[in-house]
Amino acid sequence: MKRVLIISILVVVVAAATMILINQNNPKEEFVNVKVFFNNNNFDPEFSCNKVFPVERSVLKTDELERTAVFELLNGPTQSDVAQGFFTSINSGVKINKLSIVRGKAMIDFDERLEFQVGGSCRVAAISAQIRETLKQFPQVKEVIISINDRTEDILQP
Repeated sequence: MKRVLIISILVVVVAAATMILINQNNPKEEFVNVKVFFNNNNFDPEFSCNKVFPVERSVLKTDELERTAVFELLNGPTQSDVAQGFFTSINSGVKINKLSIVRGKAMIDFDERLEFQVGGSCRVAAISAQIRETLKQFPQVKEVIISINDRTEDILQP
C-alpha cells in the first residue's frame, strides 16, 4: 500500500512538472487592440478627403505593433466595416518595404502599388490621412514621412 502511495505521488509530481514546462515553453498568445483609419460615408457624407475614422483590430502583441497596424490598414475594411460605411482609398495589394521610427519620426516606404492609377488631390489626401493617422496613434510617433521605393518628392501627386 505504501508503495502504491509513493508511486501515485511521483506520477502527480511528474505530471505537474510536465505541465509547468509545457506552459513555460508555450506562453499564451497575448492580443492587443490597434486602430486603423478609414474614410466613412456615414460619418462624413460630404467626403472631406482627409477626414478618417478609427476602426479597432485585435492583433497579436508584437514588438512591431506599428507595422502590424499598417498591415491591417492595407488589408482594408472588413465586410462589417463596409456595412457601417467605412471604405479605403488605398489600392489593394500595397506592400510595406520598410518602416522605421527614429526620434518621433516614422518613415514608411511602400511599393509602387500605393500610387498606381491614383488620381485627384482628394484621393491623395485620403490615402495620406489613412496612413498618417494609423501610425500617429502610437505615442512614439509624432511625424510620418511616406515614401514609395525610397522616393518622397514626387509621390502621390494628384
